[in-house]
Amino acid sequence: MAIEICTNSVSSCIAAQNGGADRVELCAGIPEGGTTPSYGEICTARELLSIKLHVIIRPRGGDFLYSPLEMQTMMRDIELAKKIGVDGVVIGCLTQNGEVNIAQVKELMQVANGLSITFHRAFDVCRNPFIALEQLIDLGCNRILTSGQASTAEAGIATLKELQTKANGRIAIMAGCGINENNIAQIAQETGIKEFHFSARENIKSKMHYKNTAVSMSGTPPTDEYVRYETTSEKVRKVISAYQTSRA
Repeated sequence: MAIEICTNSVSSCIAAQNGGADRVELCAGIPEGGTTPSYGEICTARELLSIKLHVIIRPRGGDFLYSPLEMQTMMRDIELAKKIGVDGVVIGCLTQNGEVNIAQVKELMQVANGLSITFHRAFDVCRNPFIALEQLIDLGCNRILTSGQASTAEAGIATLKELQTKANGRIAIMAGCGINENNIAQIAQETGIKEFHFSARENIKSKMHYKNTAVSMSGTPPTDEYVRYETTSEKVRKVISAYQTSRA
């Protein structure tokens, strides 16, 4: 079993480690599906973590069709991440036709040489997941993060099972999206998957005494800027325990 926590801050990384996670995927821009974290965030996380640190390399939200300029940005982010000492990067590029952009993924992997490579949930919006599976195996990716092309991993159990079977140990299939203490055992049992990705985040109320709720920094529609979402050790432990109990 491998447990990866999707973290949105250094604090969340530390909570993931204290809760028993094997590695973290550090992201910024969680509401956009995850974007590349800052240099300072990666450095601080690396200094404080003893577990594996992967970072997402994604310059923006939206689709996964990247321009040459965006490719330059991603390659430079990978170079910096390598210098900092991360263990892996999380990438994903598609063509206009919804297929894996083999040339772009290969280019990013060449820069990341020596790091573990995860192909992220761009996989879940590609045209044919089973063709993409074989392409990513041929490219030499280490794992695929996927919900089985469904809204959640629980809803995608049938496809996840088929992907796990077809992968046959040639690449790791990591189930992610909506995994919690109530469904991890079912997903594991019905798919045979042994790697899981979840956030284990909870609402943390702001400690501000003065609050001006008439002004929003997040545009329209406004969000509650006096609540943030962070991974908690207790939540991580609860999900891991649910999995382990089911395997006992």
